[in-house]
Amino acid sequence: MPRKIILDVDPGHDDAIAILLAHGNPEIDLVAVTTVAGNQILPKVTYNAMRVATLVGADVPIARGAEFPLVRKQTTDGELTVGSVHGTSGLDGPALPEPTMELDPRPAAQLIVDTVMAAEPQEITLVPVGPLTNIALAMRLEPKIIGRVREVVLMGGAYTQGNATPAAEFNIYADPEAASAVFSADWQVTMVGLDLTHQAVATPEIKERIRAIGSPLAQTVVAWLDYFGGTYDSVYKLPHPPIHDACAVARVINPDILHVEDAFVAVETRGQWTYGDTVTDFLGAFGEPFNTLVATKLDFDAFWNLIIDAITTISAQQSQLSSVQS
Repeated sequence: MPRKIILDVDPGHDDAIAILLAHGNPEIDLVAVTTVAGNQILPKVTYNAMRVATLVGADVPIARGAEFPLVRKQTTDGELTVGSVHGTSGLDGPALPEPTMELDPRPAAQLIVDTVMAAEPQEITLVPVGPLTNIALAMRLEPKIIGRVREVVLMGGAYTQGNATPAAEFNIYADPEAASAVFSADWQVTMVGLDLTHQAVATPEIKERIRAIGSPLAQTVVAWLDYFGGTYDSVYKLPHPPIHDACAVARVINPDILHVEDAFVAVETRGQWTYGDTVTDFLGAFGEPFNTLVATKLDFDAFWNLIIDAITTISAQQSQLSSVQS
């Protein structure tokens, strides 16, 4: 049976590809998309999520989520001192269609709670790939979801160095208090952090494989990768863009694509220089029980095969629909 997921996003180019992968893979049942301020302010990322859902034909509830972090001052990708990689819209690059759906009237946290509580226990997987504010708010709204969620597979954190600061990865740095609540709750958490996602790079060979699909959707994805690759190289000095968020979706589709290791992870919420750091103890040095599966190695070929297959599948569906309509 396909795994039912709620995808919590802040699009973002890699978020857009995560939505595409979740919709285009038969092993995933995308039951809802929720948005959170992160790569850009909430109205922009919500608009982006709706445009991407329209682009790929994902007819699912989309709910607007948290506009600000739980405690701290808001930081968006565009406000980082290292520079923005997603542009002023949060999804700069090729033109996208206007949304064809209405927003779900519920706040994201309420949609998450309603969906989890209406489903069978252990049926819904949460896949947050932005700041973790919505997940923390849903936990506060209905603590019973902690025991009913199958697992939380999140994109965020790092066990070496960050990208928002030397210590902290952006999604965690944007709301460390929310992240701390998520990591410390009594449910299964898998951390897909920068150490893993920086292995998921879109090389020229990968872009040529996507371009060869020859569909309008494939052309859009290549344009996303071109834009994101240029900004990522200028800011982080990495020649090929890492597709962070799709790695979390890939983990749900096929756990073997990501090698994981048990660890204790805590989020630093008080350090002057380390605020937002995901302190990761693989050795048990702190004497704390391991609470997180930490992704360490990626099957590069299998990962990109999933994305290319999803683009091909959606493209074929769109071509067939266009033929019927004409």
